Amino acid sequence: MEQHVKESPEKEKTITDHVGQKPISRSRFLTTAGIILAGSAGLATAGEAFRQWPRRHRPVQPHQSGGQASVKNSSQDMMPVTQSLLKPVRVSADPANVPLPIHRSVPVTQKVRLEAKEIIGEITDGVLFHYMTFNGQVPAPMIRVREGDTVDLTLTDNTHSQQSHSVDFHSCFGTGGGAAYTTVSPGQSKHIRFKVMNPGAFIYHCAVHDLDYHISSGMFGLILVEPKEGLAPVDHEFYFGQNEIYVDDPQDKNTPAVFNFDNMIAEKPKYVVLNGEFNAITAGKYGALKVREGETVRIFFVNGGPNLISSFHPIGNIWNKFWLQGSLTNPPFTMMQTVQVNPGSCAILEMQLPVPEVIRLADHSITRTARQGLLAEIEVSGSPVPDIFEPVKS
Repeated sequence: MEQHVKESPEKEKTITDHVGQKPISRSRFLTTAGIILAGSAGLATAGEAFRQWPRRHRPVQPHQSGGQASVKNSSQDMMPVTQSLLKPVRVSADPANVPLPIHRSVPVTQKVRLEAKEIIGEITDGVLFHYMTFNGQVPAPMIRVREGDTVDLTLTDNTHSQQSHSVDFHSCFGTGGGAAYTTVSPGQSKHIRFKVMNPGAFIYHCAVHDLDYHISSGMFGLILVEPKEGLAPVDHEFYFGQNEIYVDDPQDKNTPAVFNFDNMIAEKPKYVVLNGEFNAITAGKYGALKVREGETVRIFFVNGGPNLISSFHPIGNIWNKFWLQGSLTNPPFTMMQTVQVNPGSCAILEMQLPVPEVIRLADHSITRTARQGLLAEIEVSGSPVPDIFEPVKS
């Protein structure tokens, strides 16, 4: 994250926060341009809108024709996209890409730029999916501010998007958390300012009338509002986001899986994942996180949902501290084995690492971890501590 700080006449600092992603090459990930399909300009009531979703929206399907890839939508003509526009991309956010802790005693105006980007990525091997993201990653970039700061936000919808998008900050006092004033069509930008008045971890997410579809497709993130006194130091901070993906099995490995609206309404997902992809942060995928015995870990966790409560558990460890629903105005719970995090909410969790091991972050609605893709690994290196744990040879 690149920042620029300058003094204002009121002695209040202004920080420009270029929130973005670090592309990581992987041959099976594709980004593709699309056609414009303008969505609604605001929030709609439920009822008829819910009933119409399966008919009004169909996921994007790439086609091969004459050496060119095309993107097709059932209500639009095909628009060809040359192969030169296709490039490898990783959709899963790097959990270690966390903004630095704040060390200042004055409020600032922090400029944040988010871009709605629709990407063809891969949920798991052979299963392509039409992701909708902020800044090309799931979860969206973590934003870190201080109690009393002002967020100066610009939201832009990528010119190749097919949908309109918006952003609702749960840390924002304003209609729709700002969503009523940030709905953007492809190529359009909107700008708002809001003051963050309460410390804690808060979700932000797309909030157009199809918000459950957009959130399920990846449009959610976390904003941390540090208390004025800051947070206690730890050795490592990591960032994870959970969401459900409602798709059918793809017809082949070159065609994105079709989004299943009926299953979303029934709350029966095909996948439940951490950081956007099946078992993404594991030794078998992008790699486990590396820490050492005796260190401390803090995890910022956002449950995008859109529907399911998370039963977040570190297999082989416990949560030494846990701030319920991300609230930093209340004292933390201590020594918790499994904690519930509501959809549309967050948590701040800390662990101590007394022994070398592999900690597996799981949802203890355990089928989600055993079969649906919700697993991440933290490798703890160090010397054995037999007083705490010792494998006994038979």
